[in-house]
Amino acid sequence: MRNRAGHGRGGIFGERTMKHILTLSALCLFLMVSSSTAQKVADGQKDFDFEIGNWKTHLKRLVKPLTGSTTWVEYEGTTKVSKVWDGRANLVELDVKGPAGRIEALSLRLYNPESRQWSLNFANTAGGTMSIPTIGEFKNGRGEFYNQETLGGRSIFVRFVIWCDNADTCHFEQAFSSDGGKNWEVNWIATDTRVK
Repeated sequence: MRNRAGHGRGGIFGERTMKHILTLSALCLFLMVSSSTAQKVADGQKDFDFEIGNWKTHLKRLVKPLTGSTTWVEYEGTTKVSKVWDGRANLVELDVKGPAGRIEALSLRLYNPESRQWSLNFANTAGGTMSIPTIGEFKNGRGEFYNQETLGGRSIFVRFVIWCDNADTCHFEQAFSSDGGKNWEVNWIATDTRVK
């Protein structure tokens, strides 16, 4: 029997050729699935393991962010990072002092295995409540975390970045944006040095 194109039962290909094409297609599909499985996104629940322990902290804080102010205050103190839930969470305890006073704060960092992202939940003794968490992940040794908050009645974006020079020196930087992320003003710079 011929089809409208004038070809026999196997169309433009014979039955043998069709079997080869189907076999090759199945092999290609298998290889694609195997490749995508091998390239799964890395599990990030150990991303903060580098920071577990005790640190000496030097902190600089911009006194009045997003006002045009250039007045910074500095603090010295300690940071203690403890593992919680076998590393799927950790607790940061910050205690620093300077001419502007004392900052006692904590950050509870929680890992979401579904999204493979962390939420950083900050609180200090002055407020006594958790702030809106910044959420993000590590890529190539650099952690970036974002949220949206209100400052002085204005909606702003918040960015928190973490990176390390080596196993014993790490940096933490917070910045605000009032124009949807086009421009960022850094307002918190901390450098931690491991206590051995």
